[in-house]
Amino acid sequence: MTENQSTAPQGDSAPSRRALIGWGGAGLAFGAVAAGGAMAAARSGGDDPVPAAESGGAVPFHGTHQAGVATPVQDRLHFAAFDVKTDDRAEFVRMLKDWTDAARRMTAGDTVGDGAYGGVAEAPPDDTGEALGLKPSRLTLTIGFGPSFFEHFGLADRRPEALVDLPRFPGDNLDRGRTGGDLCVQACADDPQVAVHAIRNLARIGFGKVAIRWSQLGFGKTSSTTPDAQTPRNLMGFKDGTRNIAGTETGRLDRFVWAADSDHGPKSAWMTAGSYLVARRIRMNIETWDRTSLQEQEDVFGRSKGEGAPAGRAKEHDAPFLKAMKPDAHVRLAHPDSNDGVTILRRGYSFTDGTDGLGRLEAGLFFLAYQRDPRKGFIPLQRRLSATDALNEYIQHVGSAVFAVPPGVRDKGDWWGRTLFSEEA
Repeated sequence: MTENQSTAPQGDSAPSRRALIGWGGAGLAFGAVAAGGAMAAARSGGDDPVPAAESGGAVPFHGTHQAGVATPVQDRLHFAAFDVKTDDRAEFVRMLKDWTDAARRMTAGDTVGDGAYGGVAEAPPDDTGEALGLKPSRLTLTIGFGPSFFEHFGLADRRPEALVDLPRFPGDNLDRGRTGGDLCVQACADDPQVAVHAIRNLARIGFGKVAIRWSQLGFGKTSSTTPDAQTPRNLMGFKDGTRNIAGTETGRLDRFVWAADSDHGPKSAWMTAGSYLVARRIRMNIETWDRTSLQEQEDVFGRSKGEGAPAGRAKEHDAPFLKAMKPDAHVRLAHPDSNDGVTILRRGYSFTDGTDGLGRLEAGLFFLAYQRDPRKGFIPLQRRLSATDALNEYIQHVGSAVFAVPPGVRDKGDWWGRTLFSEEA
């Protein structure tokens, strides 16, 4: 988690879709305290507002920024990291255009291409069909490019300076099978089947050009970009993200989340209005935590478990008095006042993936953090937390990746990654 005020994450007719079906589990986003809240409007990258509370509604796909960053956080996640499998630049660009068209249709509640049935009987259908009859469920699809992506297609000089390889932090126990990736797609929705359908169809369209390297399902959002709603809780039972950046705070988003012209040279101008995503799979030692006294649990976080109030305060949203907390309390170490104002936007999810063969629950937080520059956001924050945070006794980072998230798709003639591949960008 991260106690960061700034920390610490179309088409034609839409067939109906089922909403709000879940996987199970819960999660956390170590590093920020976010206010919960039901915002009256959702935004696609901060552009056109749409009703957020509308059950199963669609989030606009087009905008200055990609949806799925500052958009009100949905309840379910399917995240996939891909490796590039082709050397043919034109073929890959064609895939990105096909992906964009499919994403545009799926986020509106439409099927991919000509649909799941009714076409040529001797050919596979364009859509896999498991989302037929389901609503859009506020599906958002967000693409990003990893550091290794720029080894392909002669794009080395277009890798932004801010897209650094993450260092190895103390306590990391990274699984290579859950780390890295040339590119990623984050699918968020209020129906897990809608999110899974989206990733499944993009993987099918990309067959032969890309292959999934690893993926993660998530449920139970652990942070919110709508600060009027109830603050969500992580699997440790604590409110998480009390002071996260809100999707309506355009000034803070510009300052801490969206990349600006001044952040890079001409070769990386394609990232203007984009952001940088850090993804970390954080396993929680649930069984150890569950045998820990309430007092120690509250000391570890620096907040009360019931109200979520900072140590020495009465209410969740009271200003924290950091010196009232233990020196190694998570909130104290992660707070912007302890980190020269470091602030990130979190969109983490809980996960449970069965047991580990020893009867221990394979569960934790899939941490997703967006920021303007990882060198000034996640990296210095995690260095501090990994060194002295009392929470480290109960968690371990087991997966890691970083991606450059380009700006949004402007209109029906635009496509994911166009600014990166266009010479005039």
